[in-house]
Amino acid sequence: MSATPAAGQGAALSRELADFLIEFSIALHKNAIYPPGHPLLGTAVRGLLLRMGALLKDERATLSIGVARRQLIIEGVATDPNHPLLRELAARLHRHHLGAVRFSAGITQDELTDFLATVAVDASRMDLPLGLGDPDVLAKWPNARLYPLTFEQLELLEDDPADEADDLDGKSPRGARSAALWIGLARAALAREARPDEDLPSTDPVVVAQAIDDHGKDVAYDQVVVGYMLQIAEELKTKEGKEAAALQKRISRLVSSLQPDTLNRLLEMGGDNIQRNKFVLNASAGMSVDAVVDIVQAAADQSKQTISHSMVRMLSKFAAHAELGDNKVRPQMDEALREHVQRLIGEWSLDDPNPDAYRIALEGMAKAQPLFAGVDKYPAEPRRMLAMALEVQSAGDAVWRAVDELTQTGDLGIVFDLADQAPESFARDSVVEYIATPDRLHGLLQAESLDMALLTRVSNSLRNAAVEPLLDVLEIADDRKATQLVDLVAAIGMEVAPTVMARLPVTRWAAQRLLLLVITRLPEWPEGFSPLDYARHPDPAVRREAQRMMLKDPNLKDEGIRIGLLDHDDRNVSNALGAAARGCPPEAVRTIVERVDDGSMPEPLKGLAVKVAATTRSPSLVPWLLAKVEGKKGLFGRKLADKNPVMLASLEALAQHFPDRPDVSGVIEVAAKSRDDELREAVTRRASTTVRASTIMRAMPE
Repeated sequence: MSATPAAGQGAALSRELADFLIEFSIALHKNAIYPPGHPLLGTAVRGLLLRMGALLKDERATLSIGVARRQLIIEGVATDPNHPLLRELAARLHRHHLGAVRFSAGITQDELTDFLATVAVDASRMDLPLGLGDPDVLAKWPNARLYPLTFEQLELLEDDPADEADDLDGKSPRGARSAALWIGLARAALAREARPDEDLPSTDPVVVAQAIDDHGKDVAYDQVVVGYMLQIAEELKTKEGKEAAALQKRISRLVSSLQPDTLNRLLEMGGDNIQRNKFVLNASAGMSVDAVVDIVQAAADQSKQTISHSMVRMLSKFAAHAELGDNKVRPQMDEALREHVQRLIGEWSLDDPNPDAYRIALEGMAKAQPLFAGVDKYPAEPRRMLAMALEVQSAGDAVWRAVDELTQTGDLGIVFDLADQAPESFARDSVVEYIATPDRLHGLLQAESLDMALLTRVSNSLRNAAVEPLLDVLEIADDRKATQLVDLVAAIGMEVAPTVMARLPVTRWAAQRLLLLVITRLPEWPEGFSPLDYARHPDPAVRREAQRMMLKDPNLKDEGIRIGLLDHDDRNVSNALGAAARGCPPEAVRTIVERVDDGSMPEPLKGLAVKVAATTRSPSLVPWLLAKVEGKKGLFGRKLADKNPVMLASLEALAQHFPDRPDVSGVIEVAAKSRDDELREAVTRRASTTVRASTIMRAMPE
């Protein structure tokens, strides 16, 4: 979600509002997974409070967020329903049957902390969702308010909770969305004429326009009305068919029926120039020619400027071609119309110097239906334009439009390729800086399948700026993504170490294991880090990574073996046995003997543990091994103990490491004469005098 609309696109959230909503979503998510009092919760609350403080100032005393099933509506703009974080936030609030959230200036950290803790509880874990529960809970904070959602009413006003608009959360079928949007606009406009539990007196565009004209200036009322108009314009851009055609006809007729002063009032939107830009841009995308011109003229009046007649003619011609031109011309004229309307808001022309007769003639020509279809034999391809710009080391609006078009069509890799092939220049650096942004990185990280090539290029360009977004996603990633993200973070190098070290002690256990993996892949361990701090962690997976790090360090290997052999997790014991097979310290032998004898050694690993201990060739082990092998003496001489994995492993260890001892040779002789194939094989196997690590690993429990 870009902070400003690209040429030819509909209005989008400002960067400040987008960042606030993302911060809100992350703060709620952290409150859902961390216990109360966790250090990360305080950090999340303070970060969100700073975002709110930057927004709730000057003329904006309150901030309202409408809630739909998959998206949010803030200051009349609906968020992208495909944005993962914002979609998840909308879904969480919607499951609580909430229709709106409102924050007011002066909200304190304690208020916000309690608010987040209340809303973060999943609706499925409560007796009743918040919106269906005690109304006092929804209004218990002085500067934060939750509004319940009903099908008849959706309270989404900045100041007056009596004014309400319809629920547009998508409960109606997909094909009825156009009708739902129009009915919602009509109900909001006719708020004084009809109660929400009654049928509307009329949804005729002229009647609705008259109600808006008669209402008078009311910021909250205008926000609701324009909010619906923005959604309708967005709907018309992406939907075709009978419903869209009917909706376009109604909204265009409504705009044409409004008084100029009313259009000025709607464009004013509380004095917010950014909101005016969004309104004009969205409205121009889906309305008729007359409606577009009316809106542009109203925008000129609101900005205390005189729009040039030549500009009006040009816009009219663009609109005529967009509506009546052939299939090739329509999208180009539509894009040109929206682009020029966007630029027009901030760049008004001087008075028209042409005579009136000449002006009238030109206006007639501009509105004439196109007679011929143009042929773009050599279109300005964005890839070619970008390549030429980089070659001549030039950057400008045309270059950014080319880059935007390539990124929107999924060709971000091509932009990087062209930049890599270009000579070093300010233009090349500007292009890389334009495409390698934290927002872009965040969008790539939300994809179902990670494009590692693109992620590597973006993160390598961002360096330090990429660390926080990568770690945020790594901490909540599934196993499939986690491995790729670990490599991506580690590839940045030692620059990630301070952030990783700061997060390691306070993050959740699963994320601690991943951060240990990141440290493992760094060129060296960060200053002050020791895996010994996590080798006895309550979580076996965290212990496993810490112990592996110790086993790879010559200075910590013996301690790692000892700790691993005492572990209660089978895989951790297996790792320790594998390392001990390549050099078993004396204290580890004692641990093996004790765990085999007291039965605490995992059953599948007992035989292997005996073999590992025997690799030390310590004479003190012989009596212990013989005790596992020898049975009671019978009438016909020496007998062997009952066969089991420990007995077979002990017999094999004696035959391999102590065959020449007198007290061992007799046992070997008895086993060699046995009719049991396994016993004979145990004393005749001489291929290896050490336990191979692969043997240990094959026995490792899954």
